[in-house]
Amino acid sequence: FAAPELAGDVESPLLPPPPLHNSTRNGLQKTNPAFHLIVPASESNPELCKSLLSSFVLSYPSATLVNYGKRFDEDGWDKGSHAGKIRGVFDFLSDKSQVKDDDLVLIVDGYDAWFQLPPEIMIRRYHTLISEANERLRRRYGMVTEGKPGDGTADRVQKYTQKVIFGADKICWPNPKEDPACAAVPYSTLPKDAYGPDTDKDPEAYHNRPRFLNSGTVIGPAEDIRAIYNYAVQKVEKDHRGTIGDQFVFAEIFGEQEYQRETLRRSSQGTGGRFYDWLSNTLGTSESPLSANITINNMTTVPGQRYEYSIGLDYTSRLFQTMTHSAADLAFLSYNSSASLASIRPLTATNPPLFLPLDLQSADPPFSYASPGNHTPTPPTSDSTKPLLLPYSPHLDTLPPAQDAPSWLTTPLATNTRAASIPPLLHLNGDKSLLDAWWPNLWFHPYARALLRQFIRSTQTLTAAKAAADGGQKWWDSRGGRGGVWTDGGRWMAWGEVCRGVEAEVFADGLGVWAKEEGGNGGRVVNSFGKVIVEGDE
Repeated sequence: FAAPELAGDVESPLLPPPPLHNSTRNGLQKTNPAFHLIVPASESNPELCKSLLSSFVLSYPSATLVNYGKRFDEDGWDKGSHAGKIRGVFDFLSDKSQVKDDDLVLIVDGYDAWFQLPPEIMIRRYHTLISEANERLRRRYGMVTEGKPGDGTADRVQKYTQKVIFGADKICWPNPKEDPACAAVPYSTLPKDAYGPDTDKDPEAYHNRPRFLNSGTVIGPAEDIRAIYNYAVQKVEKDHRGTIGDQFVFAEIFGEQEYQRETLRRSSQGTGGRFYDWLSNTLGTSESPLSANITINNMTTVPGQRYEYSIGLDYTSRLFQTMTHSAADLAFLSYNSSASLASIRPLTATNPPLFLPLDLQSADPPFSYASPGNHTPTPPTSDSTKPLLLPYSPHLDTLPPAQDAPSWLTTPLATNTRAASIPPLLHLNGDKSLLDAWWPNLWFHPYARALLRQFIRSTQTLTAAKAAADGGQKWWDSRGGRGGVWTDGGRWMAWGEVCRGVEAEVFADGLGVWAKEEGGNGGRVVNSFGKVIVEGDE
């Protein structure tokens, strides 16, 4: 059988799902798993709009805002929604009329996450990381027999598998350091000397490899993520722990999973396995965190409670780059000069050279994702039969001509120089000053308004258009509308409704209010689906 594909013939290591009749809000029938972008955000601000803009110009599906318009008690930078978003996301994932079990779900924090690479790269790397992680789990924990031997139903399968990937952080917080969330989780897959002789020994964590769960980014099948959120809701609501946030809860769930895995592995070992563990612990080469000379609070195991959730982390920042104590690891690099790349860091056996990954070498050019078909800024010909949703303006829509448009090779990209990776998404947790300082460094920022206008004019995003043209099982979902978002209550909101008034912070181009730059009347514009894509004045 064939594995499900992403637009662009990207192979997936996951088993193909059975054909579905997945109905969208518009009544359109589709027989493929969907890709959902879920963004918990209770209200709009410039940081949310930066995140949304980055998703638009790279052709991600229209985001679903969870908890939008709801009020929370706290006044922190996250609008007090850390605990509330657990219930909100779970409720949305539980709506199986919109989210099928085999749909792919990407959940990102709403106020500090930026995209810099297209979704096809994100999804392709997700499948690759899952495949690599499952091979590591097979080697460490082995196989088990499912079914009854002798009756034809027995099958050998991996004892543990991974399906869900969270971001990885260098510090464990806010959980106590003796809890499994901090003390029982696996070590990073980065080289043990990734930061030199001080690797993993830095009390300030700057030179430590990331190994702790960060709840701000997660990707995986809807069925598996729904189960994780269900357990998180139980911890927060049924166990009367409503004051703890999502970071604490999901780190705790991951710690419990890993503690159970290692405890069961050690208790089931034979003489040879126990000797190997003793020897590796004595030599300081053990891969088991339970072998470290630290105190770990024992778990209170509840009979019948599930602790296995197929969770793993993105240790190498091939999907998500967290920023706590990691800003110094990043540099905005162009890959058209091997000499300048070689000067970034010394080459060692565990410090490979920096180069543009093969998936980006074969990807469509950066500017193409904002609009399928005609990728040039040339205005339409006079005989065009399709009216433009935003009329072309040489003052607002100027982009480099096709022959001068940047490629991924010449585009400055945020690069983790320690992991030699270019993450599709930057999660700017930690130092919030980076939200202002680094935003102008993103490759699309100088052309943000023009790219957004081009995106809204397109009848379909590039990736969705490819999926429709290719047919078959494609990882995509499109409920209609461009340049806007859905709420978890089913309301469509255009960019101008969500983000008008933040132009100075988001575009920083001095061109004024969205859709009124040239003295327009700000009238409402509706696309072919009947959805508002430019909101008019009240």
